[in-house]
Amino acid sequence: MITIAVDCMGGDHGPKVTLPACTQFLDQHPDVHLILVGLPQALQGFAHARATIVTASEVVTMDDPLEVALRKKKDSSMRVAVQQVKDGAAQAAVSAGNTGALMAISRYLLKTLDGIDRPAIAGQIPNATGGATTVLDLGANVDCSAEHLLQFAVMGAALVSVLSSQESPVVGLLNIGEEVIKGNEVIKKTGELLRSAAKNGDLNFYGNVEGNDIFKGTVDIVVCDGFVGNVALKTSEGLATMISNFLKAEFSRNVLTKIAAIAAYSVLKALKNRVDHRRYNGAALLGLRGLVFKSHGSADTLAFGNALNRAYDAARNNLLDRVRVRIAHAAPLLAASAAQA
Repeated sequence: MITIAVDCMGGDHGPKVTLPACTQFLDQHPDVHLILVGLPQALQGFAHARATIVTASEVVTMDDPLEVALRKKKDSSMRVAVQQVKDGAAQAAVSAGNTGALMAISRYLLKTLDGIDRPAIAGQIPNATGGATTVLDLGANVDCSAEHLLQFAVMGAALVSVLSSQESPVVGLLNIGEEVIKGNEVIKKTGELLRSAAKNGDLNFYGNVEGNDIFKGTVDIVVCDGFVGNVALKTSEGLATMISNFLKAEFSRNVLTKIAAIAAYSVLKALKNRVDHRRYNGAALLGLRGLVFKSHGSADTLAFGNALNRAYDAARNNLLDRVRVRIAHAAPLLAASAAQA
């Protein structure tokens, strides 16, 4: 039985989305138990044979500063949900709440794994192959050293090996060109470390990739700092929204465009589904001594359900142990690069 703690109050919609998503998720997975955390009045009336209610007296809002979320709201639904993981009551926690607050609370309660300096946010962006490219970091670390990016690559490889059953996923380093000589000093040094990791058998390193390679699906994993990664993520979401709005407009313009749209409906629908970021909702906070997944704040029931699925797959396939194994294998290189830095 896989147990997942859910912050039911987080996100733009709170229980209106999280509770229906939890009900559907429980119905689809008979081997799951959920711990639903939230305000008593918000969870009143929810009942399921494989769900436990744990109440909290506070909620971290999307606008709360980190100081408030971490130091003052000690009984928030977000913190109580992550505490379930720390206490061993749950194998993973899921929240759609404030990203910065979730990372700060998770890092404070769970701590980082040995060999990891900073946790990273790893999420998936739809690509042209019909699948998705895993990108990290997506915003937790704006400024990164080469050693941090190496750690991200090791953790990202563990994540993808769990979610896609690939033992040796391909890693690319995001740069302004494919040539080894391109990029700033941090990127050049990162390339050297990743090539060394590949020689040692720690990674399957492709080399430098450019922004369009994320959407082409050139590699399975793209490593970058949080500033660049977050820009790429928002660009992807904006593209999906633009395509969706375009399709709606074509169906409502005039008779001729409606006829053309209807004739091409199956193709247009397939395109819309392919770029729908809701299918890939659920970013992993990697590098912690516990599993925590971040749902998009504006997630609907479908999207939040997919975030639950990400947490379920990670717990069921022992992601935490796999990350530890890969870090241990790369420990000599990680230690040497840290000492050199």
